[in-house]
Amino acid sequence: MFVFSKLMSAITQPLFWLAVWWCAALCLLSLSVSWRRAALRMLWAGLAVLGLLGFEALPHALLRPLENRYPVPSPQTVGRHVGVIVLGGATHNHASFLAHGQVPLSDAAERLTVSAELMRQHPNLPLIFTGGEGRLLATGVTEAELARIFYSQQGLDTARVQLEAASRTTRENARQVAKLLGPRCQEPWLLVTSAWHMPRSMAEFEAVGCRVTAYPVDFRTGDATPWTEYSLARSLLLWQTALHEWLGLGVYGVTR
Repeated sequence: MFVFSKLMSAITQPLFWLAVWWCAALCLLSLSVSWRRAALRMLWAGLAVLGLLGFEALPHALLRPLENRYPVPSPQTVGRHVGVIVLGGATHNHASFLAHGQVPLSDAAERLTVSAELMRQHPNLPLIFTGGEGRLLATGVTEAELARIFYSQQGLDTARVQLEAASRTTRENARQVAKLLGPRCQEPWLLVTSAWHMPRSMAEFEAVGCRVTAYPVDFRTGDATPWTEYSLARSLLLWQTALHEWLGLGVYGVTR
């Protein structure tokens, strides 16, 4: 499952499939004249698709149903829980940490920043951070270790933080936390992760018997997206996030 999840990162990139499309078109150019005409049409069609991919309203339409599935709990209900579970994914480029000693936050940094604020607002709540090193080529730095450093730098009491550093996927997050907590997993816990990632995360934690309430963060969409919002670089990342998550939901649902 771990290796397959890494392959999903490649096959859910629109540019990967455009590259395959264009390579096929280039191969056709070496054939007869009729095939060359088809190849030219394929090249132009690929270019048109690339242009359309830049409209952010399209990937937002895929992300919005995921992000809106669970509301953010009200401040009054947070204190009714016994603790907070935070999923990894808020850091990246661990090699830069080894080189420069600074915690490299990713575009999902809210998983750490919001959970830190929850710790400040509710000093009695413990926190469990789950995240190992989800890379095919390990660097020796786990997300749990970076989270510990981040919370310490924010002036928080790290004695309240329990780290789980063996998991590499969402499914492993759930299983390792359930193993760590034992019967305590059936008590009410807050689950903090990106809003678009929450449906898959909730399903996995509930499947192992944990009683969790979604606390979504790191929203990528609003109520609507005007068609004037155009950025090819940003939109391609949104497409990959949306396709990866929908495919992950399907695969996890079939294999659960």
